[in-house]
Amino acid sequence: MKSVVDVRELEIDDIATVFHLGERLFTASEVPNLYRTWDEYEVVSLFQTDGNYCLVAELDDVIVGFCLGTIIEKNRSSWTYGYLLWLGVDPEYHGRGVAEKLFRHFRELVAEEGARIIMVDTEADNLPAMKFFRKMGFDQPQEHIYFSLNIDDERRELEDKRNGRKTRSTPRPNGKQRR
Repeated sequence: MKSVVDVRELEIDDIATVFHLGERLFTASEVPNLYRTWDEYEVVSLFQTDGNYCLVAELDDVIVGFCLGTIIEKNRSSWTYGYLLWLGVDPEYHGRGVAEKLFRHFRELVAEEGARIIMVDTEADNLPAMKFFRKMGFDQPQEHIYFSLNIDDERRELEDKRNGRKTRSTPRPNGKQRR
């Protein structure tokens, strides 16, 4: 029987577990190609501040992953961004859909708050992370940092389908599809 991954909000009792998992996953000595080094103070700050998203994934009542993010509103534009700061899964649980479930849960939460784009800060030489985020729909494969995913377009397409409107599929001269 396959175990089910449960995603829930981080609780105060979970912080020590997330600290230890984060240290194992994000220490500079083990993973020197990560742009950011693990910062346990940032976890506490995110946890204590309203409007941030602190999620954990459990498998058989054991925390095996976490996702920490926030909402950013740009002053000079009307766009609201979801910003994924940390997404980590214990290596023993890779390939079981834990990261995907955490990311999709985070994505739903920031979309409900009006985010139109999700940004991720990652390094171009962290190939597993780049592969994962491309699988999740992100673009800019040549970027050094900051992948982005325009979730507003997908929401619009969903609304069109629900309302019975067809999306346009007339090809543009450069080969991209028009919506």
